[in-house]
Amino acid sequence: MKKSIEHILLGREKHITEEETVLQPLPHKDFRFANPFIVLHHMRPAEIPAGSVQRIHPHPHRGFAPVTFMLQGEGYHKDNAGHDETVKAGDVQWMFAGKGLLHSEGPSDNILKNGGTQEFLQLWVNVPKAHKWDDPSYQSATKDQLPLVFQQEGLNLRLASGTYDGLTGPIKSFTPVISIFGSVASNKLFRFHATPGYWTLLYIAKGSVTINDLQKVEQHNLIVFEKDNDEIFITAEEDTVLLYLSAEPIDEPVAAKDNFVMNTAEEVEQAITDYKNGVFGSLSY
Repeated sequence: MKKSIEHILLGREKHITEEETVLQPLPHKDFRFANPFIVLHHMRPAEIPAGSVQRIHPHPHRGFAPVTFMLQGEGYHKDNAGHDETVKAGDVQWMFAGKGLLHSEGPSDNILKNGGTQEFLQLWVNVPKAHKWDDPSYQSATKDQLPLVFQQEGLNLRLASGTYDGLTGPIKSFTPVISIFGSVASNKLFRFHATPGYWTLLYIAKGSVTINDLQKVEQHNLIVFEKDNDEIFITAEEDTVLLYLSAEPIDEPVAAKDNFVMNTAEEVEQAITDYKNGVFGSLSY
């Protein structure tokens, strides 16, 4: 049966640095978390002039996985756990912060030197309490390593993580998390299926869609579906770029503040104190 829409959350502008502004549909004043999905940021298409030095300088994370879906351009990541990599359009990187690390991110040296268009989605994926103090880790996959979900003309949607329709994405997670992203041509009709009881979300990065032949949703909105039922019918009203997410809920308390996602406010305050006291180490970049 068709899944009904519970929330449509319009992304609002949020300054993440003095120079950079993203759209943030999650968390939202009308809906906080769909645990394990804690934060979603959309860095809209931005022209990076040749000769730029733009970066987000080293900052800490603990207790979750920041995940980047590159839509355009090239993103560079470096952390003090020894990971150092560039991801390009269509690629995905999944950094698990675990007990804590520092990382720096931003356009690649190639983009900074030569200029180009940069666009990405960043999703914060929570992990259960039992894994928050595990060692940090890093995964990435190129566009060609992500299986195509639909063998249909006009659909270019690739599976980054989880198992969907007999396919398995290359990125591994602690709990079941299905993430699919890519483009859909205008007028295409297709169907997502979801496990009843899972959180299921759909973000429209570009274009517009009609859901279940009933409701049109414009770009920069995040749709949160009911947990019951298992089908979502989508018609692309124009060329569209989207991110589909579905995951087993993590039924634990969430305390999220600054760059940390823990179970209690005390754990977050401890993370802030640890960062100030140098527990997270150092990263020169």
